[in-house]
Amino acid sequence: MTLTLRSSTSFINLKDTKTLKTPDEFSTVICSAKIKPSCRLRAKSSMQEAQLSRDKQLTKEELGRSEIKDKLHELSVAHHNGNDSSVPVFVMLPLDTVTQGGHLNKPRAMNASLMALKSVGVEGVMVDAWWGLVEKDGPLKYNWEGYAELIQMVQKHGLKLQVVMSFHQCGGNVGDSCSIPLPPWVLEEISKDPDLVYTDRSGRRNPEYISLGCDTIPVLKGRTPIQVYSDFMRSFRDTFRDYLGRAVVEIQVGMGPCGELRYPSYPESNGTWRFPGIGEFQCYDKYMRASLAASAEASDKKDWGRSGPHDSGQYNQFPEDTGFFRRDGTWNSEYGQFFLEWYSEKLLKHGDRILAAAKGIFQGTGANLSGKVAGIHWHHKTRSHAAELTAGYYNTRHIDGYLPIARMFSKHGVILNFTCMEMRDREQPDHANCSPEGLVRQVKMATKTAGTELAGENALERYDASAYAQVMTTSRSDSGNGLSAFTYLRMNKKLFEGDNWRNLVEFVKSMSGGGRRTRLPQCDSIGSNLYVGFVKEKEKKIKEAALV
Repeated sequence: MTLTLRSSTSFINLKDTKTLKTPDEFSTVICSAKIKPSCRLRAKSSMQEAQLSRDKQLTKEELGRSEIKDKLHELSVAHHNGNDSSVPVFVMLPLDTVTQGGHLNKPRAMNASLMALKSVGVEGVMVDAWWGLVEKDGPLKYNWEGYAELIQMVQKHGLKLQVVMSFHQCGGNVGDSCSIPLPPWVLEEISKDPDLVYTDRSGRRNPEYISLGCDTIPVLKGRTPIQVYSDFMRSFRDTFRDYLGRAVVEIQVGMGPCGELRYPSYPESNGTWRFPGIGEFQCYDKYMRASLAASAEASDKKDWGRSGPHDSGQYNQFPEDTGFFRRDGTWNSEYGQFFLEWYSEKLLKHGDRILAAAKGIFQGTGANLSGKVAGIHWHHKTRSHAAELTAGYYNTRHIDGYLPIARMFSKHGVILNFTCMEMRDREQPDHANCSPEGLVRQVKMATKTAGTELAGENALERYDASAYAQVMTTSRSDSGNGLSAFTYLRMNKKLFEGDNWRNLVEFVKSMSGGGRRTRLPQCDSIGSNLYVGFVKEKEKKIKEAALV
């Protein structure tokens, strides 16, 4: 299929992509060579050759293999006996996969990386379709050029693609390695009316995402935010109709900061929030305040609608430091119940509106729909679950906040994608009262009860066998839903380094076989013999991963 798309004069010419590299960057390049096949998967750095002997390299490899066996062996029997189903593994692409000019970033490196992922059995990749890139030139002016290049490349390698409709800003959160603000014309409207974005009690504005308080108000040059998101998704559907259900197998619908259905209650930008702070309620823009006042008046509690909780503390406090979140605090009062129901229901209605629109647009295309829910695991062991409450999840010791979300997803036939699948309770600091494992169990049971498919991601970049083993544990269906798919965060230069690459290969094999095979053979039999190392270019001094 040939796609005819609008070109931009600011596009980077394909033959000029070499200028994107700098001496300090890594480009992943995989090339073929007719050499005698090697039965070892080794890691080697040309920068270290003068210092490391071959014997030391072998010792390191043996230790790495031993670690993999130790971490994954305990899972092999459990997976074999308890869950024989295959779990496809996807890999997230870099956040800057498409450049500011709208072109595919480093196409040669991308092509090589996709080839490597395909060769080890990865099902596909995930990419963010950034609102701030695609519709940057003006309302209803869409540029899908870079995504067309990527989709065709992914299809050529026989991989599948998950595309995220990313209506949020990139930058200012964990793992954000580049900056992609909202479209300039949207920022112009925000400058005229600062209440279009989320606002905390101190008046801090957060430009990550348009406030859900104005979902149905025509504040974006005559269109409502929901209409703007719908038009964006419709443009994607119309442009890539022939790829949907084939190369493009899933559309993940962004519904908040980081693409997650939540409020931006723990913003890291400018040091506003630090782990494990409780965060703050984001209900102080004029649209949210008007909604709160109307809800309070309807409940015959007009005074409750004047503001949010006065005793909920600040971003970096702990639950017991506040009157609202402490053990027997205001959260458990009649007022607390009123406020938290209003706050969480606003979020649910926001998700419902966007998913209903997405369903109407993509129904019949063959592509699945998914949405993402954040894994807010800190203070999960406390009664109030303060950090979850400020994010909009009304989940406490007495109330299940994830079942209503799962039911809303189920209503639209949407897969619930949940994070922190790689985390263990014992890895977390005691003072933070974390329980990622308990949280995952709760969400698995909620999705099972609601009849919703569950998929997973790792919350933080991890390359170790221990993290992969935990994902294998959570992927099983012995406690609630098993995973229908897992998306690994994230493809970068580190992933292709020797031990990291070996761990990924091992993990993909284990997941694809239902965990029945958790040991690499003497000679890796994935269909290609990989030499994962670094080749130093003479003049540019660029490190590259090579398949030789």
